[in-house]
Amino acid sequence: MYQWIYKQGVKRRNPLLPDAERFLEETNRWTRPELEAYQLERLQALVRWAYENSAYYQRLFDELGIHPNDIQELGDLSLISPITKKILLEENEAIHATADFDRLLFSETSGSTGSPLTFQRNLEWDARHRAAIHRGYSWYGIKPWDRNGYFWGYNLDVKKHWKLKIMDKLVNRFRIFSYETKDINTFIKKLERADYLEGYSSMIYHIAQKIERENLPIQADLKMIKGTSEKIFDAYQPVVEKVFGRKIISEYGAAETGIIAFECPDGNMHVTMENVIIEVIDGEIFVTNLFSHSFPIIRYALGDYVELDTETMCSCGREHSIVKSVMGRIGKAIVGKKRNVSELDVLLYFQKYRDGWRGSNWLPSITARERAS
Repeated sequence: MYQWIYKQGVKRRNPLLPDAERFLEETNRWTRPELEAYQLERLQALVRWAYENSAYYQRLFDELGIHPNDIQELGDLSLISPITKKILLEENEAIHATADFDRLLFSETSGSTGSPLTFQRNLEWDARHRAAIHRGYSWYGIKPWDRNGYFWGYNLDVKKHWKLKIMDKLVNRFRIFSYETKDINTFIKKLERADYLEGYSSMIYHIAQKIERENLPIQADLKMIKGTSEKIFDAYQPVVEKVFGRKIISEYGAAETGIIAFECPDGNMHVTMENVIIEVIDGEIFVTNLFSHSFPIIRYALGDYVELDTETMCSCGREHSIVKSVMGRIGKAIVGKKRNVSELDVLLYFQKYRDGWRGSNWLPSITARERAS
């Protein structure tokens, strides 16, 4: 049933996804030269498109005295000035392409590291982003419609809350909203039929600690545990692996860049070279999304510091570059007098508070009485 629901949803939301999935499956075993040749081809097309359809990039290229035809090799990308979050916010309208698209999908960043960014994502960009996630899942024998547990927050706006619950049901997902004992026990029971877990690594670790500490009975046969949005500390892994039978693996990306890298079963985070080009300058990562035609993302300073390995050949056989480490996105549990909450949830709560949501109980893990603790 869930497979049928998923396929019907794909037809309605983005029918380009199946082709994107098939392509990434084909390129999964491409050689490094083949991947780089493809990157150059897509980069040249993106730069031409941006110059012809984005007022911001046309102005930028003219000011720099360069032309799209100047991009003859991947190294020529350095001719273009990097773009920052501040520029994306201030030049938002000018960056958006003026061309007509069949359909655009509204996107928004969480705003956890500053002001939220809104932009329109074209269908091919969206399809490639989702296909990259699904390819990573396939490395662990997981289908997009498989049963999964979700460690994530939610908005208490009544309409959005019910919409979220309905969506979770349709996509075969269940989630935990807080560190409340009753919620954790309910979540543990549901794990018996789950194929994988994903979400805040600090919450996954906390649940594993509780299960171990209280010797709670658990029957789970998980194929994958994926951590997102936070740094996965080495200290998390022993407890998580002992309790759930698997370590937490990494998926690295951002709303505005798409999926940058996904960890394979052999322990390396492979760059999605078919979708993005990443540069590391003095440790800082700059990302170019090769399919961001509606809102061109070229040499975007994401704000993270990473270590990139373009020489090592992974034992899994994939020749995609490897992200060895990511610094700059750190999230731990905040310990309060009565309960613990995720650091990212606290950041998001105060972001909303600053933006005028004062008095709301937007953060489910913190009640009005407990915020001071």
